[in-house]
Amino acid sequence: RLQGMRGIEDLQVAFDYPVSVIAGGNASGKSTVLSAAACAYKVPGAGARDFAPSTLFPDYRPQSGIRQDPKHQIVLEFDYRTPEGDNAMRWRFAKGWNRSFFGRKSARQPERPVYLRALGNPSEVRSASMSHRATEPQATPLNASQINFARQMLPIRYAEVVSLSSDEKNLLFAEQESGAKYSELHMASGERAILRLAQKLAQLKGALVLIDEVEAGLHPRVQKLLMLHLQQLALRNDLQVIVTTHSPVVIDSVPTWGRIFLERDKEGKVEAVPPYRAVVQDALYGRSAEKLNLLCEDENSEGVVRGIIDEILIRQRIGFDWVRIGCNTGTEEFPTQAAAFKMFGQINNFAFILDGANQDSGVAEKIREAGGNNVPVLFLPGRHAPEVWVWQQMQQNAHDTARELSVSPSDLTDQITLLNATFNAASDTPSEIAKSKLSVLSEKISRNAPDICRIVARQETRTPKSQIQPLVEQIETTLQNRQNQPE
Repeated sequence: RLQGMRGIEDLQVAFDYPVSVIAGGNASGKSTVLSAAACAYKVPGAGARDFAPSTLFPDYRPQSGIRQDPKHQIVLEFDYRTPEGDNAMRWRFAKGWNRSFFGRKSARQPERPVYLRALGNPSEVRSASMSHRATEPQATPLNASQINFARQMLPIRYAEVVSLSSDEKNLLFAEQESGAKYSELHMASGERAILRLAQKLAQLKGALVLIDEVEAGLHPRVQKLLMLHLQQLALRNDLQVIVTTHSPVVIDSVPTWGRIFLERDKEGKVEAVPPYRAVVQDALYGRSAEKLNLLCEDENSEGVVRGIIDEILIRQRIGFDWVRIGCNTGTEEFPTQAAAFKMFGQINNFAFILDGANQDSGVAEKIREAGGNNVPVLFLPGRHAPEVWVWQQMQQNAHDTARELSVSPSDLTDQITLLNATFNAASDTPSEIAKSKLSVLSEKISRNAPDICRIVARQETRTPKSQIQPLVEQIETTLQNRQNQPE
């Protein structure tokens, strides 16, 4: 938990996966969180201030002059879960930095090896270039595990890589099997980064590994290989790895619960937001190649929209790569995402499709306020959740729906009649009742609910006087407008 630091009022971040990826825009707090994590442990063999807040968060305060960093009260609070049980520690800055263990007598800061690689700090190369050249350096070859780490990612066959040390400074020197020899000062940035990581990480056990902008200097293929290897290494050597990134390749390399997204709003407040669904993540991280992205509220809403798009693309002879459909965590996130799409220049690629129940909720106005008045905000048919409309249409057209669901019309009709009778006395809202009916039906006929919604919507799109036609026309117009926009 961070409070009062670099514009962060109160931010809580949980690291629940062996390899955590922190993503977000520039100045969203990624490096701050990474440096704060480095203050969590007492590091064996390190100096007293090497991993202390006073070192990692220095202030500019000259003896005279008006330009200096202001003093703020800062809190870094850590909760640890260990085999010995849960405990906590807090760094606090007022007049100076001090540690607190919340009144626990004889408590100490947990010990753990820590490796921190901060971006823009090529100290290894600078220190090597300043080494005393008259001193014969001590040569220490990288071992097999270190070389193997590098060779899994680099298209280079090394005969030997050694670390040349002199006066506490060191420099890597490589010899390829082809006979080429060169120092680290002549390595490409990606090669240097991988070899340095290999040297530092391959034999770490039980350590905390912190890497700022892990993709720096690396080809996307190497990024993917490195992240895979880091996860294997984390499990094998009991490491906790935390990296920051701007790369979608790195973000995709870990499961959803290993992704931490930070955002800074217009007022400067930083918060951790839920992991983005694929369609949103791709837009914010430069991979929205689709011509139009349709964002829905949930999977059943998405099913309805997919049924409409199935027919529109065939009717207009448009390739499926023109449209992408996704769903998010709900309407409460839509205005924030509209603002983010606008900030990243992606808002013209999006249309928001809300459930009919939200026609009078004010969400559409909030989306347009955040993304611009021209943002398409469309509504599914009906005045309730889409499941109500789907259930009504399925009852009216059970014969055609049954054929596409690969069940007999009589079986489908019987199931609909039975579920209507079962839920007749239910006191829930029409939306909740319809969702329950659809859920039970999907289990009975072995088809998931979004598929049923898609089939019903596809049938209704073919029906000229269906209640869905206004939405069909709006989507067609939105798609045509997007096609006509200049690249």
